[in-house]
Parts: sequence; structure tokens; C-alpha cells
Amino acid sequence: MNIVTARALTKNYGSVRAVDDIDFDIVKGECFGFLGPNGAGKTTVMRTLYCFMPPTSGEVRVFGLDVTENSSGIKAKIGVMPQEDNLDPDLTVLENLIVYARYFDIPKKVSSGVASELLKFVELQGKTGVKIGDLSGGMKRRLILARSLINSPEVLVLDEPTTGLDPHSRHAVWDKLNILKAKGTTLILTTHYMEEAEKLCDRVAIMDRGKILTIDSPGHLMQIHGGNLEDVYLRITGLHLLEGRLEP
Repeated sequence: MNIVTARALTKNYGSVRAVDDIDFDIVKGECFGFLGPNGAGKTTVMRTLYCFMPPTSGEVRVFGLDVTENSSGIKAKIGVMPQEDNLDPDLTVLENLIVYARYFDIPKKVSSGVASELLKFVELQGKTGVKIGDLSGGMKRRLILARSLINSPEVLVLDEPTTGLDPHSRHAVWDKLNILKAKGTTLILTTHYMEEAEKLCDRVAIMDRGKILTIDSPGHLMQIHGGNLEDVYLRITGLHLLEGRLEP
């Protein structure tokens, strides 16, 4: 069952085409990754999926709902872990979750219990009363992950979920994401870490300059191209760059 379907998805920013006529499907329960250099269009695709911005043209459906016509229905069942740290520095760890729950009309008597359980899940149960400025970078990323789960989403969108983290913190986040995947949550992520894509993703879409160059499983890509996923990624994006230079 496809939980996301995109056909001829295109997004322009003025004269710049950030996403260029792409098609893809994401299956319920899989981890699907978008890989590509800066400016490839990955984050723009993600923002379209969670209804932050409408496409210029084409069709995108999540849960069978059109992102331009049913954004509220989609947002109610989706969780978002953005790349940037947008936690409220004036609130404590627990308060950040409880306040965020209001966006989903979750009563405080319910959200308090859910928030406590989520803090246990990300191993921050001892930090409930701590202000955000006193957390390490890894703790902040785990808190943002917990916040993205406050509405028990069916789909979790993760934009560079472990950027800037040390290896230990990165693996801690991977462990939590694998637990969510095992429970049936659909994961959609962007990443610059090829090891992250290898460890987490069932399939990846390699993008460059707004185009999808290939969609396949990491294992099959490595089998047919040789080397690890980073070798495959560099080969495919490098060839696309060369082709672009050779265009008349």
C-alpha cells in the first residue's frame, strides 16, 4: 500500500526550479530516504509532503489525500523532525512537549502522560524540568524526535535527523528510529550520511539539481554498482554533473 504518491512534482522559487517533474511512491511501513548534495531539492520535497508549501505543479498525495486540498487531515497524522533546532528556549523539556501537543488539540491531562512516556523512550526522563539551553546537542535532537511523536503519527518526516551529532548520539537516534519502524511507522528522511541511509533505509532516491536520478534499495545499488553506498552515490551524482556540463 502506497502511503505517499507523487506524480510530476515540480516546485519553482521564482525562476529557480528546485524540484523538477519527479515521480515516486512510498510504501506503508518502509523507511524511504532522499539523498543528494545541498540544493538537490530534498528539503523542498519534504516540505511539500508535510504541507508546509504547495507544489507549483503536479500531484502529491499522502494517505490518499491531496496536499493542497487536505493539509489539515494530513498534518493530523504526520510527525515532523526538522533539521533546525526550533525548541522553545523559555520552556522546560517537558513543557516543550505539552505546549506542542496543543497544536493537535490534545488535552493537557492526556499530553502530560504521553510526554512523560516519550521522554522515557528517548531517554530524557531525568531532564523534565531542565531548560533547553542546558541540553547537549544530542539531547536536543532526541527531544525534537520525541516532540515529533506527540500525536502518535503514522508517518514520520525527518530532515537530516542526526546532523551535527557525535557518533554515539547518532547511533542512539538510529536505535530509536529502528524501534519506530519495527512498530509500523513509515519513515521518510533526508541525510548526508551514507552510513545512516545504509542502516535505516529500505529504499533511497538519489537526487541532484531537482531530479531523481535513481530509486532503489541500498543493497541492490551496491550490488550492481560495486562498493559501499557512498561510492555509489558519488558515482551517480558525479555522472549527472558531468552530463550537465556536456549539455549544449
